[in-house]
Amino acid sequence: MANVRDYLKRKKERSADGARISYREKIKSHKFTIFYRTVLVLILIAAIIAALYIQWQNKVYTQMTVVSSTEIHITQDMSLLPFAGYLLTYSKDGASCMDIKGNAVWNQTFEMQNPMVDICGNVVAVGDYNGRNIYIMDTTGSLGSITTNKPVRDFCVSANGVVAVVLDDASTTWIYLYDEQGKELAYFRTTMKESGYPVSVSISPNAQLVCISYLYVDSGQMKSSVAFYNFGDVGQNSTNNYVSGYDYLDVVVPITGFLDNKSVFAVSDDRIMFYSGAQKPVSVAENLINDSVQSVFFGDEYIGLVFAGTDGSNRYRLDVYHKSGTLVQSLGFDIEYSDILFREDQIIIYNESECRIYNSGGAEKYSGQFGKTALVLIPQSNARRYMIVTPDSIDTVELQ
Repeated sequence: MANVRDYLKRKKERSADGARISYREKIKSHKFTIFYRTVLVLILIAAIIAALYIQWQNKVYTQMTVVSSTEIHITQDMSLLPFAGYLLTYSKDGASCMDIKGNAVWNQTFEMQNPMVDICGNVVAVGDYNGRNIYIMDTTGSLGSITTNKPVRDFCVSANGVVAVVLDDASTTWIYLYDEQGKELAYFRTTMKESGYPVSVSISPNAQLVCISYLYVDSGQMKSSVAFYNFGDVGQNSTNNYVSGYDYLDVVVPITGFLDNKSVFAVSDDRIMFYSGAQKPVSVAENLINDSVQSVFFGDEYIGLVFAGTDGSNRYRLDVYHKSGTLVQSLGFDIEYSDILFREDQIIIYNESECRIYNSGGAEKYSGQFGKTALVLIPQSNARRYMIVTPDSIDTVELQ
């Protein structure tokens, strides 16, 4: 009987162990099944997204259809600029901002002889060359104004409304930083003997860095200097907040610009320079230019230099650089251009009568006529929609 009991007991234990092993195996198998199904679903979703992206990349649009139109009246004395998805108009008598339906968002009156405009993100500054007033607005209205005690020669605005202003004072040039209410934040002076004459000034979106291109003569030789000033904590212990700079012999550097808070470019008559750094920018790349630059355009990540075409097949050549300094592509085109826009994956080239749109790889996405006189083209949030401003209307158009 004992043997029988032991046998039955062992059999019961083996059955229980087997059941436990079988249960564990079922749980493990179920988990693996869920895992594999999840991976397959993710792969399928990724494949669908990739297929849609490739289809979108390769899609060619054949027409630009007007989906809505609003009557407006643009006079000949008005200058027009895209402004954060809105339309900015300005003249000697004032500036205004209009939405896509032609509604006035705000109006700012003033009297200027030679109005100058600078835009950064949702903020715009309008000032008078050789005047003493600068007005700062965003897409909702006025932020404030600045009154200087010396003539304004140049200025640039940051995304938070801080304005860097170049002021003339006979043999001395002053660089002032003001907030949007006109409060002095910082200033320093420059002279031809010490640093040269400021040819270009630009400010980072967060207003922490200012880049100035100087032109000066040293021992009978013309030189340019690209200087960086930090108005944050890092620059407080430096003379005039100067933190870094680079000299270039026998060249003029008339253009500098910030693409973001740490990426800067500069263009001279023989090269394009790239700098990087949120505190003390350093040179990261230089590309020599053999041909004469006709125009410079830039967006958030890319800079485009326009040259006359040299291969005989196109009127112009657009060299596109990434902010890292890499030449992304050279794009030939044969239409006269009034503006070139970089918008995400699009390169938009247009004039009053026609438009060309390319993707970042250089493939042509659209080529066509406007049908009206296009004064300004403004991309909208939808990648296929644009605001086109004509002398008598604001048209919303869509690529199809």
